[in-house]
Amino acid sequence: MSKAALSFLILAVMAIAIDQLLPVSMDTMGTVAKTGAGVFASLFVAALFVGRRIKFDPVLRQAKP
Repeated sequence: MSKAALSFLILAVMAIAIDQLLPVSMDTMGTVAKTGAGVFASLFVAALFVGRRIKFDPVLRQAKP
């Protein structure tokens, strides 16, 4: 796993933890934390693709008869 992917994973987990630890009365900050978690999770997946840790099988193309 690349350093960027690991960093985004840690940031996403931290945002989720912050959202869980906030009191219910702070709805706005909870929404910001959830949005941040979603952004960091998306960047984590993108960093995995760039780092080629997720590989797709090229056999998905149809064979010519």
